[in-house]
Amino acid sequence: MFEAYRTSSIDWKPSQVVALATSVDDSQVAAAREDGSLEIWLVSPGAVGWHCQLTIHGDPESRASSLIWCRAGSNGLPCGRLFSSSINGSVSQWDLFHLKQKTVLDSIGVSIWQMAVAPCSNDTESKSHPAGNGFIKANSTDPDDPETSDSEDDSDSDETNEQSVVEYPRVALACDDGCVRIYSITDTDEFVYTKSLPRVGGRVLSVAWSPDAKFIYSGSSDGIIRCWDAKLGHEIYRITVGLGGLGSGPELCVWSLLSLRCGNLVSADSTGSVQFWDSQHGTLLQVHSYHKGDVNALAAAPSHNRVFSAGSDGQVILYKLSSETAGSSDDKSSSNVMKKWIYVGLVKAHTHDIRALTVAVPISREDPCPDEGIKRACRDRHREKPAEFSYHKWAHLGVPMLISAGDDTKLIAYPVKEFTQFSPHDICPAPQRVSIQLALNTSFNQTSLLLVQASSWLDIMCVRTKSGAFSDMARGPSVGLASTDLLARVKCKASRKIICSTISNTGVLFAYSDHVKPSLFELKKCKVGKSALTVNKRPLPQKLPFAHSMVFSFDSSRLIIAGHDRRVYVVDVSRAELVHRFNPCRELHDQELPPSEPPITKMFTSSDGQWLAAINCFGDIYVFNLEIQRYETKLESFFPRRPVINYTFFLVFYKYFTETWANFLF
Repeated sequence: MFEAYRTSSIDWKPSQVVALATSVDDSQVAAAREDGSLEIWLVSPGAVGWHCQLTIHGDPESRASSLIWCRAGSNGLPCGRLFSSSINGSVSQWDLFHLKQKTVLDSIGVSIWQMAVAPCSNDTESKSHPAGNGFIKANSTDPDDPETSDSEDDSDSDETNEQSVVEYPRVALACDDGCVRIYSITDTDEFVYTKSLPRVGGRVLSVAWSPDAKFIYSGSSDGIIRCWDAKLGHEIYRITVGLGGLGSGPELCVWSLLSLRCGNLVSADSTGSVQFWDSQHGTLLQVHSYHKGDVNALAAAPSHNRVFSAGSDGQVILYKLSSETAGSSDDKSSSNVMKKWIYVGLVKAHTHDIRALTVAVPISREDPCPDEGIKRACRDRHREKPAEFSYHKWAHLGVPMLISAGDDTKLIAYPVKEFTQFSPHDICPAPQRVSIQLALNTSFNQTSLLLVQASSWLDIMCVRTKSGAFSDMARGPSVGLASTDLLARVKCKASRKIICSTISNTGVLFAYSDHVKPSLFELKKCKVGKSALTVNKRPLPQKLPFAHSMVFSFDSSRLIIAGHDRRVYVVDVSRAELVHRFNPCRELHDQELPPSEPPITKMFTSSDGQWLAAINCFGDIYVFNLEIQRYETKLESFFPRRPVINYTFFLVFYKYFTETWANFLF
């Protein structure tokens, strides 16, 4: 029987979310955090489908300022290619297959505040674009929304069908020196410089393309919006934002811009104002000042008749395009239909500043569970939800949803159409959960040890439990409290970040890997001195790659490393020798070929020491026999490209495999 104890001694400080972006095919949402890491969240209409598909630990010294997805080349993934700009002036590509960050544009010498991708000219390639932080859905419509103009959709369709020339995606960079720089992205992921727009006073903080990609809009720190001819690079007009808002002058920052198909330009600034402009002439249409601080982000619904804003007050506000009839009601010929952006309502689901918004549309549904046990678990989980839980009422296939994120580290989802009617859904209740591992009844007088992984160090803690009732304990199945004492702390080298770690069942050995190499350590009782334990570094074979996952065998004799080169290495700890190297593959006869499968992100060993199960970032499971050093089989994920991130879920697969394999052998 399991007994649960609670402790508050683990330092948990998740990092802030600084940028969001939706993939080209709407299947994924990328979230960049301030610590340099990037998360890919799988868009799902199911209440249990949202989860972090993978995490890439990027450069902690390079803080992302914005994210963009652009269409891939001829052999690329449907989700497209993901790029991030940095405050240090560089642009990086995030390789979702190899789980690594690659610099594609070295620092230009000034900070890049924002990037924007030009809408594609080909209708099939421009089906969707990021809908947040100044980017919009270029040619997406909402057939269920009666407010969408049919003539508007037809005109877009006719225009795109006339264009058949395939061009490289163009990206506009808003730079700190007052320039907007334009680059083209080749099929080989190179950023090719095209031109720079004339330098202006102040910093360029925001940038957006018109839906037809003929114009570029830039917003700067002097409170001015400029419209540029994208082809000639000439300034067409400029707008002084302070004239319509609550402030003016050099301190007014235009943080976000949004260009809509209806011909309106939306701006968000540091005075808390959201302003709607006629993008053809630059005239002010409306001003809304419902925010109580800086407005950091804008996003539009796919139909472009709803606009969302969010800022430092933690509020998300909805504005809706409404039609009003002006003139005599008796004389229909003299009446005019006027369109206005009206304030609908607000939702406050964040406790701190909101930094980013994006819109996603679920394109896949959960497949039926293949096993009755899993079905039963799913039903039980649904029953446990409280009555006010409403996510499943609006989150359906093809229904747009808004996602917000910011300084409180969480990601929140809202229904685009029924924004104020349902409660927001917390996608990640526990962001960046601390990586911990418990070793029970260790060799040190049967003491339980806890390995806690931080960003740049490991803590080894002694766990002591105390049973009984405590008045300050929250509700739950706990039977007592657990206290911890720090026994040892191991720090990695400066500027490095720990990716993964593990501790042996005996508690004697533990290991970690940063972006350079894995390291192995041994705990020993100290014969002299005040310290109870000492930490000694143990050797490992030369030229081992850094790891995405590590695990010790059940008897602690072997350390198993899932390298970034997509191979699995088995190391004999006592001899510091490489015993075997596995090559995960789709078919058994492909083991001699170069690795072609996604990287391994989780590994588990059986208690008898015979089996190793390894899971890649897409949920496929590979099973290895450690006794005879043989790769046995691969189990494809039941949910297309869905990862297995839960140990209980893995046990179902492991039970299924062992029973099936035993029947096959005997």
